Amino acid sequence: MAPLKKEDIKQEVFDLYDKYAHNQIDRREFMEKLSVYAVGGITMASLMSFIMPNYKDTLTVSPNDPELDSKFITYNSPKGGGEIKGLLSKPKNSTGKMGGIVVVHENRGLNPYIEDVGRRAAKAGFISLAPDALTPLGGYPGNDDDGRTMQRKRDRNEMLEDFIAAYNYLKNHEDCNGKVGVVGFCFGGWISNMMAVKVPDLAAAVPFYGSQPADDEVAQINAPLLIHYAGLDERVNAGWEDYKTKLNELDKDYEVHFYPDVNHGFHNNTTPRFDKASADLAWKRTIDFFKEHLS
Repeated sequence: MAPLKKEDIKQEVFDLYDKYAHNQIDRREFMEKLSVYAVGGITMASLMSFIMPNYKDTLTVSPNDPELDSKFITYNSPKGGGEIKGLLSKPKNSTGKMGGIVVVHENRGLNPYIEDVGRRAAKAGFISLAPDALTPLGGYPGNDDDGRTMQRKRDRNEMLEDFIAAYNYLKNHEDCNGKVGVVGFCFGGWISNMMAVKVPDLAAAVPFYGSQPADDEVAQINAPLLIHYAGLDERVNAGWEDYKTKLNELDKDYEVHFYPDVNHGFHNNTTPRFDKASADLAWKRTIDFFKEHLS
């Protein structure tokens, strides 16, 4: 049997995976509902293999890339989880100081995809830090299911403090020019929005399909925003109109892009929700935005 392609799969399967990935249904219910779509030569095994993340074959920047200095460090987060582990990446032969980027993971800890994004940012000429908010619980456990379970055990505002502490670490790093931005995905999109609220000197924020701040928090935003949404992501997009109204009312600096006919998680190249054309465009816009505001 030929490998499954995205065109073989009904949209309902992607919606079901989104509910599972965001803890709205447990694994047992996910498997039960997924089995409905194992018809016409499509087996459960092939569906599971297709829909779940593939970290082995999807890295775009090698952990041993000769042009990068990429290593795990720990930094202090006194208002958050204490000592936090993160992947610090920077160009190896850079001259002069660089802008800094905090890279924020989804709701499952620092998995290989987010590590890869951290290295992509370094390849673009920045010093990046991709923290693991699961550090106080032992760190990313090697699979996303357990990672999601672990992350639910942490208070999200304490995790926000961990990423604010990462901002402070980068801002004071000897190779950083003092201008630091943030990019985050899903949960990390919410963190990116909230860092714009909580960090007065944040230089730029790029939330990918992230939940929005409360109306009364928007006034505190100083950083320019580049906001990415997936066209099919009704759950997150439902909060956009109120957010837009407040941003406009307060004359905040923002740019927003909706990518049509793509799912939540379209930037994540390890699952079939990935849309290469939209992901490439969103990432180009992101890097151009950071070059404008962090140089």
